Amino acid sequence: MRKKTILKIFSLILLTASSLAIESCTKEEETDDIEETKAMLDSTSSEQLRYAELNRIAKSLHEKSPTDMPLFLTEWVETHPEDPYNAYWLFMVASSYLENSKKDMGDSKPIAEYYFERIIRNYPDLLVNGQSIHFASLEHLIEISKNPSNRIFYFNRLINGFPKNVSKTEMYVRLALEYENEGEWDQALDAYTHFLEQPDASTIQIAGIPDAYANARKMVDFSNSPKDWTFDTLDALEKAVKSAITRYDWRALDSYRSKVNFFTMSWKTSESDANAQEEFSMRNFMRGNRIRYNMELDESSNSDEAYLRTTGWSTYVNVWYLYFRKVNFPVDPDKHGKWEWAGIYLGEKL
Repeated sequence: MRKKTILKIFSLILLTASSLAIESCTKEEETDDIEETKAMLDSTSSEQLRYAELNRIAKSLHEKSPTDMPLFLTEWVETHPEDPYNAYWLFMVASSYLENSKKDMGDSKPIAEYYFERIIRNYPDLLVNGQSIHFASLEHLIEISKNPSNRIFYFNRLINGFPKNVSKTEMYVRLALEYENEGEWDQALDAYTHFLEQPDASTIQIAGIPDAYANARKMVDFSNSPKDWTFDTLDALEKAVKSAITRYDWRALDSYRSKVNFFTMSWKTSESDANAQEEFSMRNFMRGNRIRYNMELDESSNSDEAYLRTTGWSTYVNVWYLYFRKVNFPVDPDKHGKWEWAGIYLGEKL
């Protein structure tokens, strides 16, 4: 019985050793074949033949071992800097790392980003099967990169280099947001201005960026306005408005209102609604009415916005909440952080 057991173990060892030997021989043969092919490619003057054979090897390696193909192609690029298809070989490398990351084979996105970045900064663009390598790389970089400075570069490249391949309208908005993230407010304002100049700016729907048009419109219009209605503090604004109401001074109230994007709407209406921006004078609602205001601001007021409850403006809607907010406009440090009377909410708070 003991002899049989020993024979079985011995047979298993021989079988395992044989398998390893065969596998080793196979790998050595594959390596020899690749080295022979590389030597042959170095000796050929046909770029098309070299491209076709390298492409075949790379795809074969990718199918057998995702780690071997990037090593093979990066070595080729380093030793053959004159190869006109190097941008494509690095694109295959970057795409492989990105694919591995999506398959939960480790976080290789930073490596993919490195190679996509290397392509667009160091190699001329290349069309492969009608596809621009630079454009495809930029699309992947927009997806991967978290660096605002780099993303600014990518969006500008897409807008200027591939205007027919992208929605310039969307690109300008996303570019403006990246400038804001970097604190480059003048450039953000310029990008918003270009966005508003696009024919579909008011109708475009951009994923993850609601009210893009309304926000851009506010920023650009505010920039182009005199901004002479702002107050240094909330307390100063509140006192001025209350004094004007007490004196029934509709001219003063009209002068205190924001001259850009001032709204009058119900609590359910959106500020971007066209009807919310209708112009009117406070005179129409002060004459013949008994206007009153609460002594204290509404309890929901905070450091950025405040509400003053008032009554007596109309028999149809008796209660108006005057809405004050802090100016958010870093483009102009002298106005940023001041306070403005930005709108009116009609009716009791919901």
